[in-house]
Amino acid sequence: MDPTDPTTPPIPPAEPAPVPSPPLAYLDPAFVNGDDGRALRILAEYLQPLERFREAGVQDTVVFFGSARLGPDGPLGRYYQAARELAMLVTRWSKALQPGSHRYVVCSGGGPGIMEAANRGASEAGGLSIGLNISLPFEQRPNRYSTHRLSLEFHYFFMRKLWFAHLARALVAFPGGFGTLDELFEILTLAQTRKLERRIPVILFGRSYWEEVLDFEALVRHGTVAREDLELFKYAEEPVEALRLIQEGIAPDGAGRAPSIARSRTQRRAR
Repeated sequence: MDPTDPTTPPIPPAEPAPVPSPPLAYLDPAFVNGDDGRALRILAEYLQPLERFREAGVQDTVVFFGSARLGPDGPLGRYYQAARELAMLVTRWSKALQPGSHRYVVCSGGGPGIMEAANRGASEAGGLSIGLNISLPFEQRPNRYSTHRLSLEFHYFFMRKLWFAHLARALVAFPGGFGTLDELFEILTLAQTRKLERRIPVILFGRSYWEEVLDFEALVRHGTVAREDLELFKYAEEPVEALRLIQEGIAPDGAGRAPSIARSRTQRRAR
């Protein structure tokens, strides 16, 4: 074909190279993991646990707090064994309730120490258990006793603490350090301010430890808390005693939706 021949048909232009489609915003790692995607990541740490709890039929929980550093053979090893035994008792009691419901499921921070003991006891009793793990550079790794689909990993401390409070019907605090104190006072503050509609009994396990590290009487003496605020918690020395306090302290109700999320009280504004 002679390109100089006027009768020769023109050569069509080459097809332009296809332009790749940009990624969808929620599939763009640079956006989702960047500063502007933070709100999505926070929301994900609310919605994923909600989905898992609904899927498993978890209605509410009994939360165990305590040190990640306490093992079964250490100087405070008796608390590891006590947490393990109490979790077994709570789980057996839960399983004896209405068939098909998952009430008062043992929930821990998902890591080692007292958290492991709680999940271990629930597992040994043949029940579900929840582990709300937090990503840290040291110490905190998921234990192997949480129910697989209920072992959750959090980046944001405040979202993890929200889920501790959201489903809790009772709290047992074993000896622990800063993290345990933080979580304990979060629940005590919600109870003191009556921010939650339902009552959450708080049990401090091991009176001698708690009275040594926290001087509640000094708070009353200095007027920073009221005397009646000390009634927001009780002490227990044995797993059977702690179970009794949990059972007596939980407000009775019927089987409801799963999960049964705590309602927050808001002061009504005058009109």
